[in-house]
Amino acid sequence: MKFVFSEAQRRHDPRHFLSSGAPQPNPEVPERVNRLLAGARAAGLGEVAPDDYGAGPIAAIHTPEYLQFLDTIFARWQRIPKASAEVVPNIHPDRRDFSYPASAVGQAGYHMADTACPISAETWQSAYWSAQTAMHAARMVVDGERTVYGLSRPPGHHAFADLAGGFCFLNNAAIAAQELRRAYGRVAILDVDLHHGNGTQGIFYRRSDVLTVSIHADPVRFYPFFWGHASERGEGPGLGCNLNLPLPRGSGDGPFLDALDAAIRRIRSYAPGALVVALGLDAFEGDPFGGLTVSTDGFARIGEHCATLGLPTTIIQEGGYVCDALGDNLTAFLTGFGSSAA
Repeated sequence: MKFVFSEAQRRHDPRHFLSSGAPQPNPEVPERVNRLLAGARAAGLGEVAPDDYGAGPIAAIHTPEYLQFLDTIFARWQRIPKASAEVVPNIHPDRRDFSYPASAVGQAGYHMADTACPISAETWQSAYWSAQTAMHAARMVVDGERTVYGLSRPPGHHAFADLAGGFCFLNNAAIAAQELRRAYGRVAILDVDLHHGNGTQGIFYRRSDVLTVSIHADPVRFYPFFWGHASERGEGPGLGCNLNLPLPRGSGDGPFLDALDAAIRRIRSYAPGALVVALGLDAFEGDPFGGLTVSTDGFARIGEHCATLGLPTTIIQEGGYVCDALGDNLTAFLTGFGSSAA
């Protein structure tokens, strides 16, 4: 197995986010890269740098308004008298069926779902190369590799077609799935992050060619709150092509693996030609977010179970924050996946 990574992904270095109304140090920091690189190398993966595929694969998922916003908003924000050092919205619309605002402040509120995705001078380039990493990993699978891991940072699964949120700007898993659709009639996305992949769900919610499945902490009292409930099944042509498996807070290896088995059964019934695993490692018992209690050995078993699908697979990094075991958890998943896929 190989992995894809670009050094440009280190540049994004957000300082703060608001949590329960209080400013906190932002946990989505470049140090995550060091831990994840060590984990991928310890699993024996060879490193590949991504090619630059341009804006086309990104624009296949995200709207042109949104991409222009991400590319230009920091410079525009800095022209505002007494503006903050990072772009953080202070107003949010109560609906989206109105004319598009011209001001930088209005557009920030329109395109940023929360205060956990501050934009600095380097954010666009890091997000761009995170997306190119996912694209290259998927292209390698289309070209014949059985499994490729994309070390995408910043993560992506909370990003909608025109909306950033939850540390995410471009939806890397969706970009990878769209690329896999060039070669496969149907693709499944299996999201095992602590948090529901609301952006990924939203992007594909009315499509039947991509099945979205997410295992996550129950959002009734946990981010992202408004999405990720078991009743959400898709709409229109996508009805029945979305499955959410929320878990009670504090759930460990057993309940997670039981949910994973249910997810795998649904994926088998969908009969996709390829798989994207949105790999969050923040379900770990020692992760700073503390929502679930999966062990390091549990991640190895999650990898083993995912590999039993026997599909060409692109693994895209999502969450998982700085703790002593972050690299070990990635090594465990990749080793478990590789042992079952061999």
